[in-house]
Amino acid sequence: MKSRQYVVDSKQVNTKRAVPASYLQSTVYCLLLLLSTLYCLLYACSCSPNKERIFKKDRILMDTLVAITVVSDSKDNAEKAIDAAFSEIEYLEKLSNHYSSDSEITRINRNAGISEVKVSYDILKLLDKALHVSENTEGAFDVTMGPVIALYDFHKKIRPDDGMIKKTLSLVNYREIIINRDRSTVLLKRKGMLIDLGGIAKGYAADKAAETLKKQGVRSGLVAVAGDIKAFGLKPDGKPWKIGIRNPESGDKEDDIMATIELKDMAISTSGDYERFFISGGKRYHHLLDPKTGLSAQECRSVSIITKEGAFTDAFATGIFILGPEQGVKVLDKLGFEGMIIDSQGKSHLTQGIRKKIEFKRTVS
Repeated sequence: MKSRQYVVDSKQVNTKRAVPASYLQSTVYCLLLLLSTLYCLLYACSCSPNKERIFKKDRILMDTLVAITVVSDSKDNAEKAIDAAFSEIEYLEKLSNHYSSDSEITRINRNAGISEVKVSYDILKLLDKALHVSENTEGAFDVTMGPVIALYDFHKKIRPDDGMIKKTLSLVNYREIIINRDRSTVLLKRKGMLIDLGGIAKGYAADKAAETLKKQGVRSGLVAVAGDIKAFGLKPDGKPWKIGIRNPESGDKEDDIMATIELKDMAISTSGDYERFFISGGKRYHHLLDPKTGLSAQECRSVSIITKEGAFTDAFATGIFILGPEQGVKVLDKLGFEGMIIDSQGKSHLTQGIRKKIEFKRTVS
């Protein structure tokens, strides 16, 4: 929001000119009044918000829409910061995209069961965070689900047969990712194993983009990599960023918001069975696959997680969706995260902290 700019224009007073004393007194009085008025206006302007505005740009990156919003008093500075944040996301995409022939993740997958691969700091950090999530969700989140995910085609509505799923599940085990931090290397123990960072890379990218914006001098902004959002600072009106949570029963209506929540210096991610799915034989098949069965998890419709790191909100939203509402709430309470789980019957399960912050747009059970 622009603040009004007040300008006071004063003329120089020529005191050498002979004037009546009464006129001089009147002039001095007027000058003092003018200066007093100017002081008051300058004081008022210094206490009011700067001429900060909201600037926003978006691009298609990481196979999704990425929108970056910043608060700044300069269009040039805002665009420079946003472009730097986009460059950071592009860099991470090149490292982590397992569809790319020359990414670090592809090199790890190509050398599975053969040799370790030297990787960058960011891939090591991503894998460290992924393993942390796996350990805290009893393996419900597992980045080695790549071979099973590859069996499905949600665009063509292809679901593999049970025998193929069972055979491929033998290649899924996050404990068989061998990381040597001293040499910065990663090894997959067995041939055929594949790492897919799709469940954590977007949240991590939101974190890194927000860091880049701050380094560019931005004090307030919002990075949205699809449903993975990182918010920091306050809007020009001094209020936190308001984030909408989609109604999982809305089908293709992306603007059907079930609830809103205000965020400052936090991240939020939502995983839902409406994101990538198809219906076959009256049954819904979606992309949130259980590492134990290779099938779509059935206990939840959507899971929203709030914590400081986007990488964790992203990955835990997936893992807790697969764990189910009862175990999921226990994990959130244990870790001190906030969250909301909508189960398969449409019933909501909320952590204590989020109850005080969330505002529902419709009645939930």
